[in-house]
Amino acid sequence: MTNRAQWNSEQVEQVIASLQDTPGALLPILHGIQDTQGFVPPDAVPMIADALNQTSAEIHGVISFYHHFRTFPSGQNILQICRAEACQARGSRTLEEHVKAKLQVDYHTTTLDQEFTLEPVYCLGNCACGPSIRVNDEIVGRVTNEKFDQLVDELTTVELGIVSLGSTALESQS
Repeated sequence: MTNRAQWNSEQVEQVIASLQDTPGALLPILHGIQDTQGFVPPDAVPMIADALNQTSAEIHGVISFYHHFRTFPSGQNILQICRAEACQARGSRTLEEHVKAKLQVDYHTTTLDQEFTLEPVYCLGNCACGPSIRVNDEIVGRVTNEKFDQLVDELTTVELGIVSLGSTALESQS
């Protein structure tokens, strides 16, 4: 059994073919793939590299440079915690620890129930109202532990018996 996420290689090929002749095609291709697949599958990297006459390392370098791109499927809700200095001064480190404990995940992981993916972000432009988080496309300010818990309860569609995919993978390797 493989741990690789499902993705549609035909759709990826279509995105690449439709954009490969565009000047500066790499970023539009990566956005197109993430828009259609929800992430940029690692197995798509050689396909992109071949189409653009670049190396897989060059493509991977761009993917890993931009925090927007992910190489794994995300949960139904993307939770981003601001880690910039202004939010830290207003309590984001305490909130960060609470969120990780509540969801039982670390950054760049998704809950086993596929409800939430936790990501760090370095400034949401909401400095005066920190600590701030972004939930999907909505920025929420003055987030307390209680406000976060209420938000998660509103977004949760299944019981929160959450285990990190990363820790599950590590346990299965033991």
